[in-house]
This record gives sequence, C-alpha cells and structure tokens, in this order.
Amino acid sequence: MRKYTFKTQRPKIVVIGGGTGLPVVLNGLRKQAVDITAVVTVADDGGSSGIIRNYVNVVPPGDIRNVMVALSSWPDLYKDIFQYRFQGDDQFFAGHAIGNLIIAALTEMKSGVFDAVQELSNMMQVDGHVYPAANEALTLHGKFSDGTELVGEAEITAAHKSLERVWVTDKNGKEPQAVQPVIDAIMAADQIVLGPGSLFTSILPNLTIGNIGRAVCESDAEVVYICNIMTQKGETDNFSDADHVRVLNRHLGQNFINTVLVNTEKVPEDYMDFHKFNEVSKQVSHDFRGLREQNCRVISSNFLKLRDNGAFHDGDQVVAELMNLVGHSDVFR
Repeated sequence: MRKYTFKTQRPKIVVIGGGTGLPVVLNGLRKQAVDITAVVTVADDGGSSGIIRNYVNVVPPGDIRNVMVALSSWPDLYKDIFQYRFQGDDQFFAGHAIGNLIIAALTEMKSGVFDAVQELSNMMQVDGHVYPAANEALTLHGKFSDGTELVGEAEITAAHKSLERVWVTDKNGKEPQAVQPVIDAIMAADQIVLGPGSLFTSILPNLTIGNIGRAVCESDAEVVYICNIMTQKGETDNFSDADHVRVLNRHLGQNFINTVLVNTEKVPEDYMDFHKFNEVSKQVSHDFRGLREQNCRVISSNFLKLRDNGAFHDGDQVVAELMNLVGHSDVFR
C-alpha cells in the first residue's frame, strides 16, 4: 500500500462509527502519517457485549475492543489472546471475548469507560485515540415507518422493519452528552469520516448524541461518508446511496455530508452467502443526481473486496481516497 506523507503537521482524521466496518478503515489509516481518533458507539446491546452490559452494567465493549486491536502495535499473539472468544461448551464464559471482560473490569476499576479505554490504550500501544461516544452505556430507540417504536439495538435490528428515525438516551432517559475530548477532537479535525457501517445502528447512534451532532455540523473539517456496499434488511431495504445520505442529513437537520465514497463494482451474482450474511439483502443502487442535489461531491470507484462469500470494503482503496482528499484540503496544500 502506498504511504502518503505531508510536509506540514500530520492531518487529524476523526472516524465515527461502530460494527465491523470501522476497523477496516482504521487498519489502513494507521499505516499513514495521520493523527487518528476513533469515536465508537456505546449503544450496542447484542451478543457478548449485550450480556456483559446487562450483568455488569458497563458500556458494551465489543466495538471498542475491535477498534483498539485495529490501532494496537501489540504483537499478533497478544492481539489474538485479547480477541479470543470462549467456545460454546465453556458454560459461563461461552461466547465471551477476553478483551470484553478486560474492558468491563477496567471500567469498574476506573469508574467509567472513557478513562478505562485511555488506560488500556496505553497498555496496548494504540497508535491514535479511541474515544467511546459517551462515558456510559446508551439506549437506542427506533421509530418505524408504520408508527411503532422499539427500544434496544438488538430488538430494532431483529424487527426487520423500515426505520424512520433513531435516537439515544442515557440511563435516566435523557439526552446524553459526549465527554469534552470527543468534541475537541471533532472541532480540531481536518477530516471527519463516517462509516462504513450500519446506518441506523452504528453511525447514527453517535451523531444523535446532541453535542457530537452539533460539533460535526460546526466543524471546518470535510465530512466524508463511506456508503455501504449492501443494503441491510429492515434498516435500508431498497436504499440508494442518495437515500443513505438523505437519512443522515435529515437526522441532523441540514446537508452536512460534503463527500461520499461510492462503490461502483458489481458484486458477482451467486457470490453472496445470504445465509451466512443474513443481515444484508442486495447491492446499494446508485442515484448520483440525488447525491449532487444534496450538495455532495461524489467519488465513485471500485472499493469492493470479495471475501468469504461476502462483500466488504477494500480498506486500502478507501484509505487511498481519504488521503487524496485530505492531501488536497486547504490546510495541506
């Protein structure tokens, strides 16, 4: 992979999201001469993270764990131990990743996930900053197009119904706020990257935190959205790339997305294993006119990486475009 260098100080790039898409971008960015901050969702309540959240009353650690590994300079053996997930016949520990348990323990020791993650980042030799979007576990709410509402990320995803909007609340049912370092990083950023990841359950849970959404809109940074390759059942069925951006803009009340990265390579027919990847339905359609009507610059290319009968973003290709964009910004001309 080509490494981009800059004559001035390292560009500050803030990546906001969650799920499996975020580490793909971070793995590529850490090879570049950039200052990385990852802002990670804390509204996940499924899988091992959900079980730990329910029984230990801490922020769901799964997305944070994967991001820390992506940015860690640890030897591969240490990363593998941190990522190790106990087998199904291990009873009490079944399905839990060791890293999730460590993050949960540190959260109790430090009386909050933010300080816990900073301590663990030092220990894991993380290249950059990993910031939980809030210092407590948040609850995701979803309103569907039929007027019904559900609470909880896992419940919303499992409903497989058309979503109209989502929002998050804290443990008291009130609007949460991010800690100040998150806001400071966004306001100081040269580039803000959203995604790739689930629109309603990985990206918007961060942006609907009041002061994060406001900071993203007020920042002078270029806001880049990496559009998903495949639609997701119940979340984005039949969505075009312009529909994804339209939902983001609607949630924040303005056209804040500056640039969209769109994959134009077709996923071969009969390649996808829809049983294994049962949350996806079909490839995202294109509506370049709809994107331009929302004042978006469109960068379309082959960002596709086929792996394990699934369609993913090619992290190196995505990062190459991000570097081109930040390299031609006003700050780094």
